[in-house]
Amino acid sequence: MNTYQHSVLLEPSKCTGCTTCLKHCPTEAIRIKDGHAVINDKRCIDCGECIRNCPHQAKKAVSSKLEAMDRFKYKIALPAPTLYGQFDNLDDIDYVLDGLLKIGFDDVFEVSKAAELVSAYTRLYLKTEGNVKPIISSACPVIVRLIALRFPSLSNNILHMLPPMEVAAGLARERAKREHPELKDEDIGVCFISPCPAKVSYVKNGFADYKSKVDEVVSISDIYFKLINEMQHGSDIQSLCETGIIGLSWASSGGEATAIFNEKYLAADGIENVIRVLDQVENGNIAHLEFIELNACPGGCVGGVMTMQNPFIAKARLRSLRHGLPVSRNSIDGDTHYIPEGYLFNDLPEYAPITRLSDSIAESMRMMSDIQTLKETFPGIDCGACGAPSCRAFAEDIVRGKTERTVCPFMTAKEAEAK
Repeated sequence: MNTYQHSVLLEPSKCTGCTTCLKHCPTEAIRIKDGHAVINDKRCIDCGECIRNCPHQAKKAVSSKLEAMDRFKYKIALPAPTLYGQFDNLDDIDYVLDGLLKIGFDDVFEVSKAAELVSAYTRLYLKTEGNVKPIISSACPVIVRLIALRFPSLSNNILHMLPPMEVAAGLARERAKREHPELKDEDIGVCFISPCPAKVSYVKNGFADYKSKVDEVVSISDIYFKLINEMQHGSDIQSLCETGIIGLSWASSGGEATAIFNEKYLAADGIENVIRVLDQVENGNIAHLEFIELNACPGGCVGGVMTMQNPFIAKARLRSLRHGLPVSRNSIDGDTHYIPEGYLFNDLPEYAPITRLSDSIAESMRMMSDIQTLKETFPGIDCGACGAPSCRAFAEDIVRGKTERTVCPFMTAKEAEAK
């Protein structure tokens, strides 16, 4: 059985066991043991919330270095649209694209270009009969993993469309082989420049039976200063930009949803808001919606933990860059009725839902009863002193045999008084 490779890791030497990450983890994947945090790999969704909130920088995102691309003869960069919002006084996207060529890439294929094509095919997907509404976007890998682990009943609502990064990788490879027929598949390397660690995990692990066409993922923060050195205003640059307003807007929350040209949509960002929306969808409390766009990071991809700039500033910069651009530079034939196979995936990854206590229904019911009984004996203040994020989580850990009730200082004091 393959082990899921994560991109969010802990540096124990920096961790003080302060419980801040404990309180912000959306899947309760973190516990405090022996004075520092421990991450449960089966529950972690690589959302980066622990990185964002850790006051001691004990959590980090692990991605490739640019030098990892040196093993390829022909190197292709896939810049996320978020990258363009990182630079002050940028008035032309071509400065960024040309800069990528100057730092060693042989070609650049904009993810925002692929995003416009994905938007066009999503509009077609929404018109297809038999889809379970509301359809939930699959563009953010955190959301897909969160649904599988915490909201498995909504799996059928997930859009079976590959994210723009993957579409871009496939189209970039096709273009490289078309323009350079002498190249073999193994000669071509594709590098995604990412704002978030979840994309790293996506590439490392694949997606059910689908293997990513991206070879390496480099963080925006790692490539930022290399680009700054090459982006000289007033210098001669190549005209490379092939995206419009729709593609650029994917970097911010709501950009994907508004591109479906349908008012029956909802867009939410920030993992806590996302969970609230999924709770309501699961309970049937959100009616008359056809499409839901969810982004784990606040503000959308501009809020990723592998970026350089404040997401609100980046969003404002991207809005300025849209001036003068067409709505879209990439569309599909109006007579098209089918979505190409290269844009779709067949199966979702299978994960054991975190709410499942046992494979036996009877055993699960017994454990739930024991958890509830134990929980009622605890103070209910969710202080984290036991190393669990809540009294309920602590009770579950006890029932699962992972800890003892004496770990709770309040219970220890209470029992001592009783004696």
